[in-house]
Amino acid sequence: MILWINGAFGAGKSQTAYELKRRIPDSFVLDPEQAGYYIRKNLPDEVKKSDFQDYLMWREFNYAMLRYLDANSTRIIIAPMTITNPAYFDEIIGRLRKDGVDVRHFTLFASREVLLKRLKSRGDGEKSWPAQQIDRCVKELSQDVFKHRIDTDQMSIDEVVEKIAEMAEVSLLPDHRGKIRKKMGSAQDPTWTNSFILIILHSR
Repeated sequence: MILWINGAFGAGKSQTAYELKRRIPDSFVLDPEQAGYYIRKNLPDEVKKSDFQDYLMWREFNYAMLRYLDANSTRIIIAPMTITNPAYFDEIIGRLRKDGVDVRHFTLFASREVLLKRLKSRGDGEKSWPAQQIDRCVKELSQDVFKHRIDTDQMSIDEVVEKIAEMAEVSLLPDHRGKIRKKMGSAQDPTWTNSFILIILHSR
């Protein structure tokens, strides 16, 4: 099974993905964004695009990677990635489903105010690139193709994880963390690490 976690920037995709990994035995996080960084780094400026999702090779690579993992691994694969273009969605997720791959797609929804607050907590201000994409993402992710949507405004990461597990019919390990560790989140998540560094710097 593949769990694709979609949503606007700041919706909590990475935190949710890594918490799912922590609580789903024998699961694995594949970050589709990494292929985009590789493409961007290895192209001359004159052929670069502003959004790496516009490269056909990015979409083909992630389709092929997920197809390979589905065919060769027994793990549940978790892919956190914002994707708002229905055509691109179909090229990856739609194509996988046509191949018989079990892809469960979830969009983490949040209001503009909540998204800005979450972005600010990780160091992205209102003029940052992720913040400038909020209105576009919220509008485009409202399309029916991007179901199932989960309204996360009043939900903790734990609640989002449990909701996804329930909808995907996946069993979670019991969560034995204390309150402090729950608030701190998962150190496996790179976005958590960046936020923690910011907290330390601001406290000095």
